[in-house]
Amino acid sequence: MVQQPTKQDWSGVFTLGLIWGATFMVVAMALEGYGPITVATSRTTLGAVTLLLMMRATGRKLPVLTPALSVSIVLIGVLSTAVPFMLLSWGQQFVPSAFAGLSMAAIPLMVLPLAHFFSDEPLNLRRLLGVCLGFSGALVLIGPGLAQLGQGAEPVAQLACITAALCYASSSVLTRRCPPVDPLVLAALTLVVGAALLLPIMLVTEGLPTWQGPRPTIALIVLGLLPTAFATLLRVSITRSAGSVFLTLVNYQVPIWSMVFGAWILSEALPLRFYIALALILTGMAISQWFSLRKVLFGH
Repeated sequence: MVQQPTKQDWSGVFTLGLIWGATFMVVAMALEGYGPITVATSRTTLGAVTLLLMMRATGRKLPVLTPALSVSIVLIGVLSTAVPFMLLSWGQQFVPSAFAGLSMAAIPLMVLPLAHFFSDEPLNLRRLLGVCLGFSGALVLIGPGLAQLGQGAEPVAQLACITAALCYASSSVLTRRCPPVDPLVLAALTLVVGAALLLPIMLVTEGLPTWQGPRPTIALIVLGLLPTAFATLLRVSITRSAGSVFLTLVNYQVPIWSMVFGAWILSEALPLRFYIALALILTGMAISQWFSLRKVLFGH
């Protein structure tokens, strides 16, 4: 039974927001020495190996792979690891890490219309208003790029980041419809799927990675361990203790932290439209999740 959030839950959700918000900065550091496919593949493979070791250490067994479960694992693996990791790694060669983090803020808003059509969660008027407001923020974010399509890589890179967010949103809906399976086991197997897809692509396009200096290499290792392995354990722990609704508080933190780290550590310029987009997206999220948010914050 889910209890009221404890101090540990609050510190956990803050830590999770911090880790996922910093991920885009770390990807940018890894790209200083490695190609985008190598970054995506290393992150996925190291995360998969780590979670498989955690499965073994905690005595978790592989589930009985029915056709329905097998299809779910493959689809979730493609849409939650292989494709978005590639899109983000490629896109971040041409856009600031803060842009990628802001793009991810649209995920909860994309989930709502997808859930309306593909699950039993109807899109009421309040949620629709929140979605429209949030998407207006996304348009503010990528508007200049849409007007410049065909004029260089940056507009396409912006669309790649938004498409990665759509992949994450789709995988979230698929995860809800997935047959019952331990969350850690599901995370491990979907990363295995992602690694199996990405490894041959990396070998063909970029070859085996070689040492490219301490900063990008450490960034690669951090990507595999923190945003995947450790964050997955933390997410499972928080969900079991305080519930999935409480976990949505992470969504409000990620774009803010991505902007903070991008400006502070990487000295990225943050144009005014980034702040306008952030305000619109967070307001849209708050409106669409108002009753859940009020229950988490005020207990009623």
